[in-house]
Amino acid sequence: MATHGLILFGHGARDVRWREPFERLATKLRAARGSGGDDGHVRLAFLELMEPDLPTAVSQLAADGCDVITVVPVFFGQGGHIRKDLPDLIERCRQTLPAVEIRCAGAVGEDEAVLDAVVGYCLRQG
Repeated sequence: MATHGLILFGHGARDVRWREPFERLATKLRAARGSGGDDGHVRLAFLELMEPDLPTAVSQLAADGCDVITVVPVFFGQGGHIRKDLPDLIERCRQTLPAVEIRCAGAVGEDEAVLDAVVGYCLRQG
């Protein structure tokens, strides 16, 4: 049976407070996965300006025994970072760790359920 890790991948920013909602999202995801006191094989990774970067997060999960890792881009749309930078990073990780299956989801903002949640949020604002 495969051990599946998840990486929430964000852009990164100079202001450390920018990371806070990503940390909350990771905490909620760990709870939803029923991690029972461990980290639930959930990591954060960032494209730039914050740590860890994607190769580091992938290596950490592989060292923890994950043989399947899904990268979830926490971006609103499929811009250049998702179309070009992320596939390049994932390919580098695959070359470094060929025994690990590395998958990539679409940007979260492309999902209809996420858009519906944003609509609900906007409606609650007024």
